[in-house]
Amino acid sequence: MTNRSSTARAERLFSGRIGAEYEMLRLIVPTAAETSHRVAEVVATLGPGPAVMVRAIELGCGTGITTLALLQARADLDLTSIDNEPTMLDQARENLADFIAAGRLHLVEADALSALRNLPAASVDLVASAYTTHNFLDTYRALVLAEIFRVLRPGGAFVNGDRYALDDSLAQTRFTQAEAQRYFDVLGEIGRYDLLEQWIIHLLSDESADRLMRLGPASRLMREIGFDPVDVRFREGVDTLVTAEKPAT
Repeated sequence: MTNRSSTARAERLFSGRIGAEYEMLRLIVPTAAETSHRVAEVVATLGPGPAVMVRAIELGCGTGITTLALLQARADLDLTSIDNEPTMLDQARENLADFIAAGRLHLVEADALSALRNLPAASVDLVASAYTTHNFLDTYRALVLAEIFRVLRPGGAFVNGDRYALDDSLAQTRFTQAEAQRYFDVLGEIGRYDLLEQWIIHLLSDESADRLMRLGPASRLMREIGFDPVDVRFREGVDTLVTAEKPAT
């Protein structure tokens, strides 16, 4: 496995209005909610049988969109959801209060790497995420993936629905231009230029050289870490569902 700096840092990219009004993502990226449900559908097919509680970790719970889909997909899920944005966690606590009260959901305020490093090796059945890992700097993302592999039990799986950039740079540029235009069309029509500014800045951050998550290199890195198989379950534009399994033996 490639050596990676242990000093890679976590960032908080959803402070302020962009986090407080994160539900606006449904307007500018309507496929995001569909990705959350695809993650849950795959998670429902994996892990131990119904007689055993499935211990799962969610990276980047946000306001709880994917979290809710996961909990509804499996009644046997014991889920710990991690996020480092207090604004987002406050919304998740309100949206998912019943699951928290029932003891099925535990919310943790921490960045992904720190939270994973606090877990014992081979202690988790599933790790799930939607629209989170593409936000990481590539050095930090590599460390997170290595920690996911470490904490998964043999036979466990990482299910990630995310923005995996197109390997063709020109096609990716055209896709990003079209996405930026949609942000202008949707948020400009309702006069939300304050949010438009923040989402455009965020989009440019996603496309930066030290953060852009292309499918080909990302898949190779997961295999290098030890995941096998690494499968693409769905891909349309940049919206992609990837499963990466830790070998059972």
